[in-house]
Amino acid sequence: MNREISEAVFEDSGLLGAPPEVTTSPWVVLKFGGTSVSSASNWSTVATLLRQRLAEGLQPVVVHSALSGVSNALEELLKTAVSDDPSVVLEQVRTQHYALADDLGLDGAALLDETLHELEQLVAGVRLIREVSVRVRVRIMALGELMSTRLGAEYLSRAGLPVQWVDARELLTSVSRNTAQGPQSYLSATCDFRPDKDLQTRLAAHKKIILTQGFIARNRNGETVLLGRGGSDTSAAYFAARLQARRFEIWTDVPGMFTADPRDVPSARLLIALHYDEAQELASAGSSVLHPRCISPAREYGIPIFIRSTTDPQISGTVISSVTEEVEPQVKGICIRNGLTLISMDGVGMWHEVGFLARAFAAFSDNGVSVDLISTSETNVTVSIDTSDGALPDDVEESLVDDLEQLCRVRVIANCSAVSLVGRKIRTIIPRLAPALEVFEEERIHLMSQAANDLNLSFVVDKQQGPRLVSKLHASIIRKKGASSVFGSSWERLFAGEEPVARAADTWWMQKRDELLALADGQLSAYVYDRESVANAANSLLGLKNIDRILYAVKANFNAELLRTLSAAGVDFECVSPGEVDWLQEVIPDIDLSRILFTPNFAPRDEYQWGLDKGLQVTLDNLYPLQAWPELFKGKDLFVRVDPGQGRGHHEHVKTAGVHSKFGVPRFEVSELARLVDAAGARVVGIHAHSGSGILDPNNWRSVAGELVQIAELFPSVKTIDLGGGLGVPEKPGDRDFDLERLDDTLAEIKETYPQFNLWLEPGRFLVARAGVLLTRVTQTKGKGEMRYIGVGTGMNSLIRPALYGAYHEIVNLSRADQAPSETVTIVGPICETGDRLGSDRLLPPTVEGDVILIANAGAYGFVMSSQYNRREVAREIVI
Repeated sequence: MNREISEAVFEDSGLLGAPPEVTTSPWVVLKFGGTSVSSASNWSTVATLLRQRLAEGLQPVVVHSALSGVSNALEELLKTAVSDDPSVVLEQVRTQHYALADDLGLDGAALLDETLHELEQLVAGVRLIREVSVRVRVRIMALGELMSTRLGAEYLSRAGLPVQWVDARELLTSVSRNTAQGPQSYLSATCDFRPDKDLQTRLAAHKKIILTQGFIARNRNGETVLLGRGGSDTSAAYFAARLQARRFEIWTDVPGMFTADPRDVPSARLLIALHYDEAQELASAGSSVLHPRCISPAREYGIPIFIRSTTDPQISGTVISSVTEEVEPQVKGICIRNGLTLISMDGVGMWHEVGFLARAFAAFSDNGVSVDLISTSETNVTVSIDTSDGALPDDVEESLVDDLEQLCRVRVIANCSAVSLVGRKIRTIIPRLAPALEVFEEERIHLMSQAANDLNLSFVVDKQQGPRLVSKLHASIIRKKGASSVFGSSWERLFAGEEPVARAADTWWMQKRDELLALADGQLSAYVYDRESVANAANSLLGLKNIDRILYAVKANFNAELLRTLSAAGVDFECVSPGEVDWLQEVIPDIDLSRILFTPNFAPRDEYQWGLDKGLQVTLDNLYPLQAWPELFKGKDLFVRVDPGQGRGHHEHVKTAGVHSKFGVPRFEVSELARLVDAAGARVVGIHAHSGSGILDPNNWRSVAGELVQIAELFPSVKTIDLGGGLGVPEKPGDRDFDLERLDDTLAEIKETYPQFNLWLEPGRFLVARAGVLLTRVTQTKGKGEMRYIGVGTGMNSLIRPALYGAYHEIVNLSRADQAPSETVTIVGPICETGDRLGSDRLLPPTVEGDVILIANAGAYGFVMSSQYNRREVAREIVI
């Protein structure tokens, strides 16, 4: 794309309605997020932006975050230091900063060694006392921003820009909400943001670009404090307000606010202009582009906020101000906010009872629990609580429930999500929304809330349903084009360029397009697998230097030819049923059974007996077999699957760890596990975990390894740490490949720290998903109002993942892949179910009956999960 940086939008928008002290101010505050300051290319963009601001006669103040992932690494460092050796995480933090310094042409050691030494000293103190005080936590977390800004200031200076590095703790002072200095006053502080002429004079005296940190400030005692989640956005907003800035620019990895999260809904449209209250509502309802706390300081002083992308600065982005051209009733966005827990309070006695709500909310206050949404009736009050992981800490939940049960019956509903329609004058358009709200007809709605400010209508549902509902609501409510001037281009169109272009030939199925079209001739639907792609994926993993064994999860795709291809490459196998083992032996008759790991789940006694009798390596993931059938395991070497405590992945149904997953022995039962293993006379030789599927962060396996090694210490015979699978694959055009090199580096750190263990991986989708496509033919087309449907020859009977998970599969008109996509359509199958959609709001070229449609990434969990629902035949399988 053209990376020329257009500035016209800053001159003609946003300042209408702003006070004179803002419209004439020389100050401009630019906030850069972690991804924006983590690469040399982005820093080049930052330098260009600052030169432009100076050329405009403006005085820039740069506020930026820690490098991407560093704050999480510091949190992990604190956790590790209490119970384990933190050297691996320390080295990760050091290496990341040194690597960026090298890319920027800087001497990382000279700039950072003093701060890194301070970090080491603080961590050594934590190791000594095995405890993290709130003050030490704050000091360690602050170092991320201090290190990154040292690198940024030095780079900009060497680029010829006049830069003054300033410690934010000299500029921002927190204000105490009360006289007590509790943990929140250190971890989520609020600062005075009244205009400050003295501060303006001090900073102007430098006659340079001011570069400082987000996230940190000091209290009146001079101690470091943090500004909590979204702290860098908030810091920058404080500076903008205190300086009476002309504008406040937020530079991030997305070019503005959209009508939905474009990672889940690629047809989401850019919101060109928003009022402060609309942006506040969108941010509070789940839009992660900016933190809602940063809007209030800008709003109070009429400072416009501009949201732009560092990687795509030519896109004009979103402007947030006190005036927008659009005032008609309209839904502007559909958001999802995860991590809600509901507390439902029932009782006939609460009807007309004076003081009931006061006593109930006093219980929440006494337990330090903040209430979010509220719904009431004569006999029930239900409230939501916003928590980071969808569940309250056990001790807090127990205490709160005990207190509330003195007043009423209590039920806790964990792991919920709020799906919110955000816009202006929502009440007046509810009748128009009625058809779209039919998507909730078959869903369980725990709570519905209409915001008092008429900007939000929210539905609290089970978390696993949230993404699918957002996609359906967006398709029904947000127009694909046109509507008001507030709506810009869709994410798909923005990143297809100004003019749509044909599909680039960068995939195996485009390179073999003619062969696929020939295969599709004469048949309605077919799965096609590319053997070469499977072999290449296998070799990429087998080439990792720091992994000792790769086992393929057979459940992902049990096609005979693909199994033989993997076996020939040197991949071993993980099976979850006797049927999979029998099939492997049929397909590969001479297979050595030592190459199979057998991992049944909630299986009957006979299956464990069968596996042991065959001499398979058996995995247990539950205490019950040892409790009920200990005699089976006497003298046996076992693997044990444990629950690392936090599931990850692209959908709730594929997260295979955490309190709501059925898989694995939880941490709190490990001591009992050790006792039962000893009592049965068995030996644990391997510890296994699997967090989920579609995980894109290689650091996941570092966290998993840390958990498993701690457990392995209880079992002296353990030789193997099985890190499970879940390696993510690109889902959408433009997604990055999984970083195998970084994974190998992570595994190297683990091997160096724990050389006594073999490391195994168990990928499934990574090996076969991209190697498979589903080909089908267009049967009919249909227009229905704004909706345009493309009917195809197979549906959820062949590929159930979109209906079951809300999974995204790229869809291409293979017959017309050399034509530019220009129509937004929804692709549906022939199954008699409303949910039989293979893809909603997709860009395709004009499509007609008989065209061949290709559905990508269908090599895993496609054919193996198919059925003959409606007595329709499943697409056949072909290997090329």
